[in-house]
Amino acid sequence: MKVCILGDNLTSLALAKALVKKEIFVDLFYEKKNTKVDTTRTIGISKSNIDYFNREISNIKKMLWPIKKIKIFTENSKDEEILKFEDQKDNLFSILQNQKIFNQLNIELKKSKFFKFQKYRRFDNLSHDLIINCDIRNEITKKYFSKKFEKKYNSIAFTTIIDHSKLSFNNQAIQIFTNDGPIAFLPISKEKTSIVYSARTKKNKTELEINKIINKFNPKYEIKKIHKISKFDLKSINLRDYYRDNILAFGDLLHKLHPLAGQGFNMSIRDIKEFLKIIDNKIKLGLPIDQSVCVEFQNNVRSKNFVFSEGINFIYEYFNYENKIGNSLIDSTARLIGRNKILNKYFKNIADVGLKN
Repeated sequence: MKVCILGDNLTSLALAKALVKKEIFVDLFYEKKNTKVDTTRTIGISKSNIDYFNREISNIKKMLWPIKKIKIFTENSKDEEILKFEDQKDNLFSILQNQKIFNQLNIELKKSKFFKFQKYRRFDNLSHDLIINCDIRNEITKKYFSKKFEKKYNSIAFTTIIDHSKLSFNNQAIQIFTNDGPIAFLPISKEKTSIVYSARTKKNKTELEINKIINKFNPKYEIKKIHKISKFDLKSINLRDYYRDNILAFGDLLHKLHPLAGQGFNMSIRDIKEFLKIIDNKIKLGLPIDQSVCVEFQNNVRSKNFVFSEGINFIYEYFNYENKIGNSLIDSTARLIGRNKILNKYFKNIADVGLKN
């Protein structure tokens, strides 16, 4: 059995590593090697996904920074959180830098006899049992995977990392829904915190403007340095059809979310988990790895992914509406939800394991 993966990104590397651990031959094709990963980008991974990643893909325990509490504020209620999530016994999720996990997966894959990096120019000579497309820009994407549900937020995400005075306890994530969009403070060590600011704006903001916003909403940090600021346009995407023949779309090509809930890579890990479950069953039953894998994968995850993605859109619009009307009613409603132990536990569970059948 031989699998082809198109694209050189975090999801494609994680999927490749999971497959080679099962001694499945993988060719990863790229147009341009992704050697420069944005050092300001971080990802949050839920507890159940961390357990799975460590067990089935790669051990990333040493690069994780645990988050034990999440506090959510709005600009209209800066003195008291409207929502709070915490777990007295365990971490809610963990934060790590994209660059670290990307580099580790690269190093591990290059050591595997089941894996090859290859540069591609044409796709008409691929003879693999299964082709997994993780590249949002190649010719296969343009030809077969252009139909999608898309929501443009007319927003730009700005990301950076701040250096600050050492804190004995820096395990609390803070999200503030400002009048111009959410800003998140996500600790990655006792002396560094990642920032993601999603600004509703039609024009770019200068680095000086972003620095002022960071300082304005800074909850507790004695900032020593604000690193280089990166940016990208924000939109939500859900692909209509997940496959064409034996070609399966995957990763950001399937679904892209607003970063306010930090669920993008978590969804991809859950997809990897479901995909490998299908592969395992095929091998166990002696069935071929072919288009039927793509059909089963789409049937199992497409509806769940769409509902989950729309849930993130609802959260965004929920707080966006309050900013438009300037009313604290939504703040009060959110507090009531947050104080309900059953609902609080329900939302924490969805963030951890996603939607179940």
